[in-house]
Amino acid sequence: MEVYLDNSATTKPRKEVIDSINYMLNEAYGNPSSLHRMGLEAEKKINESRNIISKFLKVNSEEIYFTSSGTESNNMAIQGLVNRYLKRGKHIITTKIEHSSILNIFKYYEGMGFKVTYIDVNEDGLINLQQLQDAIAEDTILVSVMMVNNEVGTIQPIKKIKDIINKYNKNIKLHVDGIQAVGKIPINLKKMGVDTFSFSGHKIHGPKGIAGLYVKKGTNINPIVFGGKQEKGLRSGTENTPGIVGIGKAVEMLNDNFENEIESIINVKKYFINGVKNNIEDIKINSFIDERGAPHILSITFKGTRGEVLLHYLERHKIYVSTASACTSNDKGKSHVLKALGLRDNEIEGTIRFSFSYLNTKKEIDYVIEKLKDSVKDIRKIIKR
Repeated sequence: MEVYLDNSATTKPRKEVIDSINYMLNEAYGNPSSLHRMGLEAEKKINESRNIISKFLKVNSEEIYFTSSGTESNNMAIQGLVNRYLKRGKHIITTKIEHSSILNIFKYYEGMGFKVTYIDVNEDGLINLQQLQDAIAEDTILVSVMMVNNEVGTIQPIKKIKDIINKYNKNIKLHVDGIQAVGKIPINLKKMGVDTFSFSGHKIHGPKGIAGLYVKKGTNINPIVFGGKQEKGLRSGTENTPGIVGIGKAVEMLNDNFENEIESIINVKKYFINGVKNNIEDIKINSFIDERGAPHILSITFKGTRGEVLLHYLERHKIYVSTASACTSNDKGKSHVLKALGLRDNEIEGTIRFSFSYLNTKKEIDYVIEKLKDSVKDIRKIIKR
């Protein structure tokens, strides 16, 4: 049996998504900037995807821009906003548990002489709202917060964060990394009041190499890529039409099946948690297991083990999990997220992230529990020698 529990890293594309991509590659392969029939068909397909996504996020279609990845979306938003509003100040704010595609941009600007404030989180990964409020100053131009943390699944109170910002200065922009949120929790960007919001195709059973950025109407950002002025000049370069159609189809399927699939994920996750608690001692659950956490992410510390060793033990049985974010798992340093939550080094070393999808079944979970129990037992014996 093969069990894939690394859905926060990437997801398996739906068959309908693959079929739509193949159609674009085989039949509608024209350049959407061309004026002939094939070009116009490609352009039409892009607009259809833009409409599907905008309706799902509760925004206008002209507020959606396509990019190549969540990393590019985050860069386009943050760099675009900072470069646009530089004259207002050089103070920017984020949290200590952001994705590397956020933190590394902030570190870059810090090296360029900007004042950067990194807000603390509590032991559950929730942002310190009072610290945020205290940090906002006259020269603050941007706040960036991840909506769902990619390692522990904590959901940040974005509306409260926006209200705090507006109370001080409505000109301060709020960027939200929504890459782990889309498709997992209900989202209404208009009600949240965010200025920019990133999302990615391969996290929602769509293709890799395609993502998007919401830019609120009236929010001006400077482009960081220049060329033929595609995407209204904000993101130049020939559009990835197969990818755009693929992400559109993924969102369409997601919209049609959202409630049932989320319920399925929640049930599987609860079943897994009960199985682990009943079969393995000395564990620490680092994720919320209620509505304060995303349904698909579960971080567990197996005390007296090594996460990387446990990962490879499970891999022998064709069970695929992660020790941290896929974007940082090759980094020799320990998880900055778990460190910010207050975990000790030995606890961080023994932590595994399980992330679920609607494709996972209770039969698979029974198999995982069996192999996980044996693997943890073996590793603990070896380490105690």
